[in-house]
Amino acid sequence: MENTKDTELWEIAKRRVGFKKQLITYFAVNIFLWVLWIFTGWYNDHSAYPWPIWTTLGWGIGLLSQFLSIYAFNKKNSVEKEYEKLRNNSNY
Repeated sequence: MENTKDTELWEIAKRRVGFKKQLITYFAVNIFLWVLWIFTGWYNDHSAYPWPIWTTLGWGIGLLSQFLSIYAFNKKNSVEKEYEKLRNNSNY
């Protein structure tokens, strides 16, 4: 029995695993930056500017767009849905 993989599913799986790794890295780095800010700035001076917000927001927007492209707006799902609409509607 030959072990063959569907290349399209394999690519989707690789993208999802990559996203999950990036998400873990995002949380680890941002937790570190916020803790660093708490102990160096905010803890000493409660009016210190929360500079980690820029990393959190910027990187977060990038991760959100990656999430949407992988899970929500998957091309295969869109094409299959449109195909099914056309197939079910004989008046195309």
